[in-house]
Amino acid sequence: MRKNRIILGTLALAAALTLAPASGLLAEQLSIPVGSQADREFVSTPETGMSQDAVRATWGEPLEVMGPVGEPPITQWHYRNFIVYFEHDRVLHAVLKPNR
Repeated sequence: MRKNRIILGTLALAAALTLAPASGLLAEQLSIPVGSQADREFVSTPETGMSQDAVRATWGEPLEVMGPVGEPPITQWHYRNFIVYFEHDRVLHAVLKPNR
């Protein structure tokens, strides 16, 4: 009886370990029509490392400022077409807003 339990437990564990990686295969694919991508090539965004003063001088005042949040402090500046993320006072990343 004990031997049957061990075999059954081993088989159950093997089945669980075999099927676990398959759960990662169920991902949603996101496709963006090519026609909606073309105009976004020409949007100018701040480069990594720029200061807040340089961003403000080039693109003007942001429409909205969020943050700072966390450590190191991350601040978001929202412009019409993009969002700029700052770490302290330097550009960390700039992201285009989705077309609507």
